[in-house]
Amino acid sequence: MNRSRRIASGSHQARGVALILVLWLLVLLTAVIGGFAQSARIEALQAHQLRAALIARQAAQAGIEYAVLRMSYPDNARRWVPDGRKYDFALGDAKIEIRVLDESGKIDLNFASPELLARLLLALGVHEPRAHALAAAIVDYRDPDDLLTPGGAELRDYSSAGLAFGPKNKPYETVSELQRVLGMDFATYQKLEPNVTVYASGEPSPSFAPAAVLQALGLSADNADLFRSQREAWRPGAPGAPPALPNGQPFVVQPGTGTYDISSHVHLRDGTSLTVNAIVRASQSGPFGQLYVPLQWREGEAN
Repeated sequence: MNRSRRIASGSHQARGVALILVLWLLVLLTAVIGGFAQSARIEALQAHQLRAALIARQAAQAGIEYAVLRMSYPDNARRWVPDGRKYDFALGDAKIEIRVLDESGKIDLNFASPELLARLLLALGVHEPRAHALAAAIVDYRDPDDLLTPGGAELRDYSSAGLAFGPKNKPYETVSELQRVLGMDFATYQKLEPNVTVYASGEPSPSFAPAAVLQALGLSADNADLFRSQREAWRPGAPGAPPALPNGQPFVVQPGTGTYDISSHVHLRDGTSLTVNAIVRASQSGPFGQLYVPLQWREGEAN
């Protein structure tokens, strides 16, 4: 009897241990399966994000191509006006907002006078006398001599500021070189960047100029905003007369110079967005049969 009880007790203990082992095995399997499921979910999300980013990037680049194509149309009614107005374009599930600005509407850093640059800085909210000093320093950075423009900066001023470099004394090759000008801070540079160029010459064209450049050309802030809104509201081929230019001359739709600052912003249904900003020269063909030569190319992050 006692032996039978011991055998039965041992059998129960063995079954209890086996049950515990089975339960632990189930817990382990559940954790492993859960880990695999979580990993698969993360990989699926990453794949979706990569796919969406690729689609957005290709759509944004297509927007650049389409803008250049529209700028090449000989018909005024179909050709886009490169004055920064918004054009909407759909490609599959992608919604694209495109803006084209002719570089001749900007102020060229290699030709602008200190007075014109100072008026631009004032229009952008830089206070006197800093606007005049910074404008003079911009000119001193490019001119080939060591003669100080009143209020500007030459090599000794850079040395006094503890900088290991001085003015370039050569023409600007890129707008980003403005960041090396003595007295330039990043906030001011960000304001200047959309309004200046190195791809034009002479006075900026009011037909394409942004509001701040229009103010630098002599318009008040209110009149600059009014003219720009009237200019962008008018469409080639639409009834009614176009707005008059600030100098009183009639507004004539021009095909542009062929060098354009194009912004292509893409928005997908899932919320992914991406912007490509490019400066292109459409007056000559690029490599591999491109419609243009890219002069500057910058992509925003997909989000």
